Amino acid sequence: MKDYVIGVDIGTTSTKAVLYDTKGNVKGYANKEYPLYQEVPDMAEQDPDEIFEAVIDVLTAVIRKSGAEVARIGGVSFSSAMHSLILLDEENQLLTRCITWADNRAYHQAEKLNQSSVGLAIYHRTGTPIHPMSPLSKILWLKEESPDLFQKTARFIGIKEYVFYKLFGQFKVDISIASATGLFNIHKLDWDNEVLELLDISEKQLSELVETDYQITPLKESYAEVIGLPAEIPFIVGASDGCLSNLGVNAIDGKTLALTIGTSGAVRMVTDKPVTDAKGRTFCYALTKDKWVIGGPVNNGGIVFRWVRDQLFAPEKITAEQMQIDSYEILTQIAEKIPAGSDGLLFHPFLGGERAPLWDANAKGSFIGLTTRHTRAHMVRAALEGIVFNLYSVLLILEELVERPERIHATGGFARSALWRQLLADIFEQEVSIPQSYESSCLGAAVIGMESLGLIESLEEVSAMIGVTNQHIPNESHFPIYRELLPIFIRTTRLLQNEFQAIADFQRKYTK
Repeated sequence: MKDYVIGVDIGTTSTKAVLYDTKGNVKGYANKEYPLYQEVPDMAEQDPDEIFEAVIDVLTAVIRKSGAEVARIGGVSFSSAMHSLILLDEENQLLTRCITWADNRAYHQAEKLNQSSVGLAIYHRTGTPIHPMSPLSKILWLKEESPDLFQKTARFIGIKEYVFYKLFGQFKVDISIASATGLFNIHKLDWDNEVLELLDISEKQLSELVETDYQITPLKESYAEVIGLPAEIPFIVGASDGCLSNLGVNAIDGKTLALTIGTSGAVRMVTDKPVTDAKGRTFCYALTKDKWVIGGPVNNGGIVFRWVRDQLFAPEKITAEQMQIDSYEILTQIAEKIPAGSDGLLFHPFLGGERAPLWDANAKGSFIGLTTRHTRAHMVRAALEGIVFNLYSVLLILEELVERPERIHATGGFARSALWRQLLADIFEQEVSIPQSYESSCLGAAVIGMESLGLIESLEEVSAMIGVTNQHIPNESHFPIYRELLPIFIRTTRLLQNEFQAIADFQRKYTK
């Protein structure tokens, strides 16, 4: 009886594997982290082989830890971070590390393309905003800045393709990952010839397109032995992490907003056809060929909270470590003592540039409204409120494209914080549900796998798998405060945006 599926999520900071039964119950979990290399300004790279080793290790570990009978495992299905780029030579050997979504070195190329007559047209065909995150901008950057390397390149692939090549010796890419490259026509479900011509690359240099429920086999014997799986077990190519997170929190009905804050964050809804924004501010990625995820990603989620902890509350962090308690919990307790609106202190959380809603790689963070009465406690609450203000700004854009969502399902590391959950409810002025699904992208991958394997009839069966949800009711007394502050947050962001380029240029010139 095949009643288990493993969901694997190749993330930015780690790879996770979760073994589920067909009811969505967790039977095993494994996680392995790896470093991000940032040796020069704007760089954000990873070692593809370190990530591949992590995939092997978590698969091996999740089977061992679960104690599951291997004969009951029906398949392994994958989620992966979007926008990665790896260059291979004619021998399929690495020419680069994995250039991640967070790499900003293609900012000049993205800016030029945005200002050109073709940039917006490319966005409407591909659904991927013109930004340094995308493989489109990265390939342009390499073509212009590293022509010798560009000429040596036989293949342009992403990290999931590299993993599948190592496991199976084949180059396949699902339409979900492809739809986030800027090279894929979301209306024709094929590579975009005009973009390929612009980049001076051919379809032969890209992987074969497959649907997200595509199965691949056989697994190379050497890896099958190490992992402890039969070589003939199906691996399902799956989709991208953001799209699968929507599936994993049961936000695929077109009426539910999925809101995720981990290191970064995103606001997403599902539609039954591709939808793009007239101004190019939202993405449109495939979950399947009949379900499309639209929304906006933000660079600055939990990473802002970590900065506040490390730079403003270092003594509290040390105390928490000594007492073996969660340092973030201490910070939220401090922030809870400050009234809603932080006594007029605003924080623009753009510590790592910003994608939605600004799409400005040069964006910088700032406190606005500081006075002598403001304390570190005000600053931590303002930082948390700033993150949620920014997410709400993305929702305002989405509401220009689709109807206002009827409900919000939130997930990610932030969901452990009661204060953060309440801020969401208060600023969005809607009830917020926190599904207890475990690792939403892993669950989404597993559900895609279950449907592909015939273990469930449809993706909608995920609704019975996410478990009990925690509800957070908005505090209506806070509505007037946030309604007054939010427009100020948006206006000051726009004013500062006029100077982001100058500040970024200064920092690149003088920061070592």
